[in-house]
Amino acid sequence: MRKRLLTAVLSTGLLCSSAAPGVAATYRTQAQAIRHKRHMKTAKRVGVGAVGGAAIGALAGGGKGAGIGALAGAGAGALYDRHKKHHGHN
Repeated sequence: MRKRLLTAVLSTGLLCSSAAPGVAATYRTQAQAIRHKRHMKTAKRVGVGAVGGAAIGALAGGGKGAGIGALAGAGAGALYDRHKKHHGHN
């Protein structure tokens, strides 16, 4: 009996705490949404470059190569993002 009561109380608490962030959502202006999208594109481009560089570096040189490849790939992704933004593609 005690375990069922404890389970019910914990489940209710978890359910209510997971619903709270949806209620606490605030209104965004259009400028904030565009800025957020632009930063997400940058993060995605840099991240994809880093993952690709790390994969190639790991195949070529093991653990140290993966680290170097990740840095090189992130740099290349940042350059690509800057190029795209310069040409008006956000």
